[in-house]
Amino acid sequence: MFDDLDNLDGHLSEDAAFGLMRELEQNRSEEIRKQRAHFRIAIKARITMQSGNASELLNYKVQGTTGDISERGLGAIFPIAPRVGDIYRLAFNPEDITLPLTFARCVRCRLVQEGAYDSGFVFFSAIALPENVAANSAVL
Repeated sequence: MFDDLDNLDGHLSEDAAFGLMRELEQNRSEEIRKQRAHFRIAIKARITMQSGNASELLNYKVQGTTGDISERGLGAIFPIAPRVGDIYRLAFNPEDITLPLTFARCVRCRLVQEGAYDSGFVFFSAIALPENVAANSAVL
């Protein structure tokens, strides 16, 4: 997507910027679903988010709820906004889903309503979804 953009001292050319805007206009829900490399399953599971940096691990611990998950990432709702581009440590509640502690980069965050932020994360390494999760969940 960004490989063909002209880079002029860190700035996009007018043509490249226009092309990027045209591409972003086409990123509607149905278009994004078609481009996904991995299937997602809808699942409600409690998740704990902390900083991925060891030096900031004790600064905060936030509880959220997943909405969907795949082997490469997940979508979740949190009461505070994670910063897009930052790395987070994600721990799943074992009563809801049996998955290992996972590190992920936040790639999307938007305010849904006051105190609810829809966030998207990409895992640094693929995870294996438990078979009972896939069997008991809806494929998106």
